[in-house]
Amino acid sequence: MIYTLSEEPVLNHPVMLSALSGWVDAGAVGTSAAAHLAGEGQIVATFDPDALFDYRSQRPVLDIVDGAMTQVVWPEVVLRHATVGNKDLLLLTGQEPDLGWKRFAAAVAEIASRFEIEQLITLGSVPAAVPHTLPSPILTTASDPDLLAGDVRPPSGLLRVPAAAVSMVDKEVSEADVPTVGFFVQVPHYAPGTYPPGVVALLQRVGVHLGIDVPLDSLEEDARTHRIQLDELIAGQPEAQEHVRSLESMQADQPIVSGEQLASEIERYLRNTPPGEGNQP
Repeated sequence: MIYTLSEEPVLNHPVMLSALSGWVDAGAVGTSAAAHLAGEGQIVATFDPDALFDYRSQRPVLDIVDGAMTQVVWPEVVLRHATVGNKDLLLLTGQEPDLGWKRFAAAVAEIASRFEIEQLITLGSVPAAVPHTLPSPILTTASDPDLLAGDVRPPSGLLRVPAAAVSMVDKEVSEADVPTVGFFVQVPHYAPGTYPPGVVALLQRVGVHLGIDVPLDSLEEDARTHRIQLDELIAGQPEAQEHVRSLESMQADQPIVSGEQLASEIERYLRNTPPGEGNQP
């Protein structure tokens, strides 16, 4: 068994949410949203890092104090319990495993069955040809389109992209007859570092989907500050300004990024992203 249960809380119709760093976490949007929801929630389960990680790719952090080796911080995947509004949430967070994706996905599906979760929501983000000056678009997946509220719909046709561990979890859980949806914010391909506007957009979508009020605290202020900083950065670069105007025009003409455009951006992103740094666009 690659996981250990540390607690078994009594849950009322719980929903599981998953977000892992690495691929499908451009701008650290998915993991930041999951961390916000999890807070200091109780740890329910931990996963064996020896079974999941190549330590040459994701090296443990070693503390050396006065010449003595005192502590090792291992890469981790944990499951936490948090309550938002009246909703019990189980948050699967951490670093994307290097190894054993099939065993990992099967283990998460086993936990989902044990706690009788009513739905799995995958949180993530992908690089896209979208401007920071407009609301963050969200790509949606669903095991059944009827799970989605309002006019939210998954993309039509075939979209072939590199897989992520969270997607393997989604597939395994859905095959166990648990409804699954995925929300993936499209992050401007030129935005450096964490992308706060995407975090806010993702949490708002989760709140609407679950019918809960997600406290955004200072996140909205972070998003406003980030917008100002990007505006100032681009203001001194005429070519960058023209590029943003071009993206604005593209989104006005075609609000939904096509599968071909998205796949192209993803390929460019992966080519230019060193291993282990998939959360930076």
